[in-house]
Amino acid sequence: MEIANHGVRRTFDLLNLYATNYAGKEKALGGKNESGWYTYTANEYIENTNNISLGLLSLGLKKGDKVATVTVNRPEWNFFDLGLAQAGLVHVPIYPTISITDYKYILQHCEARYVVVGDKKLFEKIEPLVPEINTLEGIFSFDEIPGVKNWKQLAENGKKAPLHDQLEKNKNAITEEDLATIIYTSGTTGLPKGVMLSHRNLVSNFTQHSQNHLLGHESTALSFLPLCHVYERSMNYHFQFKGMSIYYVGNLAQILPALKEVKPDMFNTVPRLLERIYDGLINKGKELTGIKNMLFFWAVNLGDKFDYGKKFSWFYTQKRKIADKLIYSKWREVMGGNIKIIVSGGAALQPRIGKVLGVANIMTLEGYGLTETSPVIAVSNPATNEMRIGTAGPVLPGVDLKIADDGEIICKGSNVMMGYYKDSDRTKRVIDENGYFHTGDIGILVEGKYLKITDRKKEIFKLSGGKYIAPQMIENKLKESFFIEQAMVVGENEKFASAIIVPAFTYLKEWLKQKGLQSNKSKIELIKLPEIKAVIRKEVGEINKTLGEHEAIKRYRLVDEEWSPDTGEMSPTLKLKRNVLAERYNTLIDEIYSSQKQEQKENKRLRIPRINLSLAELINKLRNNNLFMW
Repeated sequence: MEIANHGVRRTFDLLNLYATNYAGKEKALGGKNESGWYTYTANEYIENTNNISLGLLSLGLKKGDKVATVTVNRPEWNFFDLGLAQAGLVHVPIYPTISITDYKYILQHCEARYVVVGDKKLFEKIEPLVPEINTLEGIFSFDEIPGVKNWKQLAENGKKAPLHDQLEKNKNAITEEDLATIIYTSGTTGLPKGVMLSHRNLVSNFTQHSQNHLLGHESTALSFLPLCHVYERSMNYHFQFKGMSIYYVGNLAQILPALKEVKPDMFNTVPRLLERIYDGLINKGKELTGIKNMLFFWAVNLGDKFDYGKKFSWFYTQKRKIADKLIYSKWREVMGGNIKIIVSGGAALQPRIGKVLGVANIMTLEGYGLTETSPVIAVSNPATNEMRIGTAGPVLPGVDLKIADDGEIICKGSNVMMGYYKDSDRTKRVIDENGYFHTGDIGILVEGKYLKITDRKKEIFKLSGGKYIAPQMIENKLKESFFIEQAMVVGENEKFASAIIVPAFTYLKEWLKQKGLQSNKSKIELIKLPEIKAVIRKEVGEINKTLGEHEAIKRYRLVDEEWSPDTGEMSPTLKLKRNVLAERYNTLIDEIYSSQKQEQKENKRLRIPRINLSLAELINKLRNNNLFMW
């Protein structure tokens, strides 16, 4: 499919697009500091980036040299990203939350010459490594830090440097096939891998997925997922390609306030955050009483029948309009009031969340990809009305996708990486002789078109009876319960599948309070309460009914520790580190399989109250309670 790329062949060609199409844009990039929101115009973006390029060249850097950035999201990150690119340098963005060991490994492995850090805390983590890394010549910072060279100093030096001709020469010499970035994947085991992506890899991908919606230069996006990750970075290019105003949030605690202040039309997220937003809405609904409570859950339940591309009856459409006026509009206000599109990636979104947000006119696009594929392989496409809840959408044009005989998703195209940096052997293991990249994910094409990920190839395990278990699929079902926050399915070479479960403690406390029970207990006390044990047992029992007999969770244990990247049980992209968890709960897992005690017979799951009203009954109730103006 031919698309209009407006002359963008290399990432820094976006600056030419700003100069020709968006030169008058007053709020191109925005950020927040102690004084509040601040913005850069399109012309300031171009000028700062050019000065950074010149400043980097004045340091004696040559084409192919590596410069790392370690920071939370901020607009100035773009000055270095495109400033490095047009100078012919290689950007190595690094997560700001990894270990000192990983910092040292990455900086040594990529032979970084300079590092740009976000703040004093990050400087204090990186600075002691400088003497240990032979190639490292210095550190710059975004924040003002006493005694540390600031990015503004580098830009000012570049402004004064007589290197404009050299910069133009470098730009003209850069081709689409040149290396643009090395992104080190966090992984769940072993050392990070340096994924080499060319300008062609990145540009072919973001120019294509930017065609999937009609928002343009008049719209606003909020960016809070890490820019060092290829998902947010690709979408960041996407927003710039469309000329959208982009506001960056570096602190996750600022997301909800930022939504209300920025009022974005679009943002990217991961399912975990949407789960929290959804649970917050449901908890608010449970606090309502009488007719308000009934109407709230009536509106929620309308989502059961929702999917994109379906034809709805006149009655359903009218109910949805009423629900929108009374309920859904309030949900959109929580997200600023203008929200039209949310892009969800990194993991599967629970279908119930996609349905409820969709019926509330908050279009939620799921996608799928990997760092090695720049990243998008498939994504929902509202522009062509190709969307199905529970899938990652249709395959992106230009990506040649196949499902291998063993169910693995493989693909090739201009989006597939150049290879792993300094690791040709590993590259050959994932890219076969025909050029297909082997994702390691198992999937199917629903309706022959919509990609659905069913599990990780390496995570599938076999029970002692020979039956295979796809743990991620079962874990996603378990997490659909309001009472379950996280879960890990275990049982390799055992007779049956079991699980380690982290309850949703915030929800449980509210649930106990509503039942008139004491809720101000510690987590370890909560998991011992008979009421909590009983409700989790019911939830697991209900979920087991949706699984095959060999997939059913026969036994489980509740734990009081919540898992996160900060505590080491999850990768920065929120994937379970199964080896870490298996080691931590080794005793508990042994107890599960050595115990002869049989779990009690499982009961039906607690459900959201079902409200079945005809349109006429609903109208009468609204009139009688003065809740609707006629």
